[in-house]
Amino acid sequence: MIKRSVDILAASLLLVLTLPVSLVAGLLVFAQDGGSPFFRQARVGLAGRMFYLWKFRSMVRNAETLGGHQTHQGDARITKVGAFLRRTSIDELPQFLNVLTGEMSLVGPRPDTPMQERDYSPDVWQRRLSVVPGITGYAQVMQKGGLTEKDRTTLDLEYIERQSLRLDFWIMAQTALIVLKRRNR
Repeated sequence: MIKRSVDILAASLLLVLTLPVSLVAGLLVFAQDGGSPFFRQARVGLAGRMFYLWKFRSMVRNAETLGGHQTHQGDARITKVGAFLRRTSIDELPQFLNVLTGEMSLVGPRPDTPMQERDYSPDVWQRRLSVVPGITGYAQVMQKGGLTEKDRTTLDLEYIERQSLRLDFWIMAQTALIVLKRRNR
C-alpha cells in the first residue's frame, strides 16, 4: 500500500516536472516524419495481465515490420531524434502514465512482451508475474558493461525476494545518477 502511494505521488510529480521536456520530445518526433510521437507495445504485468507500455517513438514508423521487435547496436531503424531520446532516457517518460494507472511501478523488473514467456521456465515466469513491473529495476542499475539475459533474470529474481521500500529508494537514487551521467556525456 505504501509502495503504491509512493508510485502515485512520485509519478504525478515527475509527470508535471517533465511536461516541458515531454512536449518538446513529442514535437521533435512528430516533426521528424509526421508520425505519432508515441510507441505502445503489449507487455505482461502483475498476475499475467496484459497492458500497453507507452514510450516516445525512437524508431522510424512501422519499425517492427522492418526488423522485428528487438533492437541492436547501430540499428538503422533508430532515428537521430530517437537516439538522443534513448541516450537520455527521455523516451521512457510516458511510462509515468503506466505507473499512475497501476500497470507499472517506478521500481520492479522490466515488463516482458508476451513472446518472452518462452525465454523462462514456468516457475521463473510465474515469479516474475508475482510483482508489478517497473520503469527501472535492480538489474538496470546493476548493469556494468552489460548483462546477459541469465544475469538479468537472476537480478530480477533477487529483487523479487528482497524487495522493500529501502531497496526501491536505493534503486531510484542509482537510476537518477545513471540518467544524469548519460546526460552529461
